Amino acid sequence: MAKYLLLKHYRGAPASVNDVPMDRWAPEEITAHIGYMNDFADRLRETGEYVDSQALAPEGAWVQYGGEGRPPVTDGPFAETKDLIAGWMVIDVDSYDRAVELAGELSAAPGAGGEPIHEWLELRPFLTEPPTVTE
Repeated sequence: MAKYLLLKHYRGAPASVNDVPMDRWAPEEITAHIGYMNDFADRLRETGEYVDSQALAPEGAWVQYGGEGRPPVTDGPFAETKDLIAGWMVIDVDSYDRAVELAGELSAAPGAGGEPIHEWLELRPFLTEPPTVTE
């Protein structure tokens, strides 16, 4: 089994086919979208492929170590940046092909007008061992 991270973007990914921002969706469209996501996660729980998922608020800040004896440095909120993560899901699957299959299915969540979003999801494998350093 290999773990993969599926990243959903508010902004920063290529535009989806049904590219209507969620803040312009009707309440029932949002409910349908969240229902699809929950049903998808429930199915993966049944197969043992689900690990965890969370939706993220658009607010946040960058934080950096400030130096010995100094407080952390912050810069934010970062909602003005071009890339913004909307949420994530971690899956544990048998193969890369299965991860791609599931990401494609998740991409079909309904959006405006009840039509599939066809959003781009970022698929990232978990690092399972430190990279080899060669000189």
